[in-house]
Amino acid sequence: QVQLVESGGGLVQAGGSLRLSCAASVSIFSINAMGWYRQAPGKQRELVASITRGGSTNYADSVKGRFTISRDNARNTVYLQMNSLKPDDTAVYLCYVYSMAAGTHWGQGTQVTVSS
Repeated sequence: QVQLVESGGGLVQAGGSLRLSCAASVSIFSINAMGWYRQAPGKQRELVASITRGGSTNYADSVKGRFTISRDNARNTVYLQMNSLKPDDTAVYLCYVYSMAAGTHWGQGTQVTVSS
């Protein structure tokens, strides 16, 4: 069973920055993909960013150039650096990991609130 613990959310003014962390209870070396979704009230869950085992990244158009995803295999952790935050970025951010062997696992979510 994979457990994910997210941290780093909070309240920030527009234009500010936050860094989210997601620590996995198992080695992420063999994880096929990791990333972040977000869920805002009344909106569909949206893929924000993902990173593969090989280091390839993918971003939602709305965050390109502002957010950066990275992973630290030694710490079994994936990060999401969020810069130039906007009120539209306000959501619960959920970390996930995917492997062919174990499927998809989710974190509990961390709230990000951007005030105007």
